[in-house]
Amino acid sequence: MQVLLVEYLPILVFLGIATLIAGAAVVGSIIVAPQRPDVEKNSAYECGFEALSDSRNKFDVRFYLVAILFIIFDLEVAFLFPWAVSLGEIGVFGFWSMMIFLGILTVGFIYEWRKGALEWE
Repeated sequence: MQVLLVEYLPILVFLGIATLIAGAAVVGSIIVAPQRPDVEKNSAYECGFEALSDSRNKFDVRFYLVAILFIIFDLEVAFLFPWAVSLGEIGVFGFWSMMIFLGILTVGFIYEWRKGALEWE
């Protein structure tokens, strides 16, 4: 157990140094450039003119569906690379496990497509 903890020591040292550098950068920016907000600095800025409406409008649910699809297929690609590299070691079971995973994702995509969730008007 002691050997395992010693192996994590470089990671803890790295995290400690990173925390110190980040803290020093924040404190240094506060010391070097003190904040002096005024009305003009705190005003809303959007392309040189005031905002036309509130920025907290509700989005159409299709935006969220497209975002979820992007995340799902992005994760799928993230799982495909290690699977392809280790395919020789995991054998037939690993191959069919990934085929089931891809099948489930494909069924979900076809379901969204058939429901018209990806159609834009």
